[in-house]
Amino acid sequence: MKQERGHFRSKIGVILATAGSAVGLGNIWRFPYMTGHDGGAAFIFLYIICVLLLGVPGMVAEFVVGRHTSANAAKAYRKISGGGGWSVIGYMGVFTSMVILGFYAVVAGWCLEYFFASVAGNVVGYPGGAGEAFRAFSTNSYLPMVFTVAFILLTHAVVTRGVRKGIERASNLLMPLLFILLLVLLVASCMLPGASAGIRFLFKPDFSQLSSGVMLDALGQAFFSLSLGTACLCTYASYFSRQTNLARSASQIAGIDTLVAILAGLIIFPAAFSVGVNPDSGPSLIFITLPEVFCKAFGGVPVVEYVVAVLFYALMVLAALTSTISMHEIGTSFFSEELGLPRGRGAWLETGICAVIGIFCALSSGAVPELRLFGLSLMECCDFLTSNILLPFGSFLTCLLVGWVVPRRVVEDEFTNWHTLRGGLFGVWLFVIRFVCPVCIAAVFLHQLRVI
Repeated sequence: MKQERGHFRSKIGVILATAGSAVGLGNIWRFPYMTGHDGGAAFIFLYIICVLLLGVPGMVAEFVVGRHTSANAAKAYRKISGGGGWSVIGYMGVFTSMVILGFYAVVAGWCLEYFFASVAGNVVGYPGGAGEAFRAFSTNSYLPMVFTVAFILLTHAVVTRGVRKGIERASNLLMPLLFILLLVLLVASCMLPGASAGIRFLFKPDFSQLSSGVMLDALGQAFFSLSLGTACLCTYASYFSRQTNLARSASQIAGIDTLVAILAGLIIFPAAFSVGVNPDSGPSLIFITLPEVFCKAFGGVPVVEYVVAVLFYALMVLAALTSTISMHEIGTSFFSEELGLPRGRGAWLETGICAVIGIFCALSSGAVPELRLFGLSLMECCDFLTSNILLPFGSFLTCLLVGWVVPRRVVEDEFTNWHTLRGGLFGVWLFVIRFVCPVCIAAVFLHQLRVI
């Protein structure tokens, strides 16, 4: 029996759910790290330009595919391309999302464990330092696997309830709560002595720091942060109504995503600069550097130190969950519709596959470091494969498909909501999709592979 597809109930549900798919750990640690590595405000300036000129058009292209077909990612690309070889984009997106969810859940599980540890008062002031605390946990023979699977099951519990009762309802709760936590932590961080140095670094650009590498990093971060190329935007757009303004929705989602990234920077940089610490790398920033920053910055007031640590790791869990929900939904929709399974069984199949990937990635990051491919741990290999190859390649192919293969009339109808909206920007958008985005994505792809 054919199952009725769900749809988002409200406009705010569309925005919060889709923005939640973009907002994640990349906003909290990857964006601040890239900002610190590439010169601060000048990098942010380029990042915002990339989001506006390239990220938003790329999002609209994926929205066109999803809403026009109202199908899972594999079927969507197959239908809109007329059944040709372009359908590989959808299958590649489903595969990419499962790999991402598998290794992403490992880091999300670390966040979940740190949240419980911070509630118990065991994060800040750990004997031997935060570095020793992280090493002890990550190399444990079973705890990382337990928390990885626990986070995937938490995600499963949301997705299995459906689009409206699960994804939309959870997003309507989680996204406002995430912003509240961001603002509370921002106030606490910016009130620290010496915090102004971090604020200046974040907002006073030094354009002498710019280089071709920084420009490509900004473009890569924009595509990474907005979830382009994962089939996530296509899948969520398949639940959009015919009245949803695709261009406006993409702009609002990109705005929320960028705002979260900047607010995260306003939390991390003032606190780090106040104690003379520069953010350095991803995992160590979250689990080693920041606990020590909390200890130094708020060490004189233990209650404040405790509350800030609890709130920060609660924020990390929420940010991770909004992203894992969207990654899980891609596979759930695929298995449910392509294999004709009830939604619950499709969700369990997705959960099982991602749990297996997550378990092996968790082991490779600590207890069994011998799990390696091409000189990288299994988790690092999954990260490299998806972030540096599959994501930019999927986005590149989508731009070519929508720009050159799909009939112009179909694309224009979707962009203008069947000519009920003003279409003055359609020509500009189509030019960007046809020419600008493919060239820039190709440049990012080659840069990631160290070709340029």
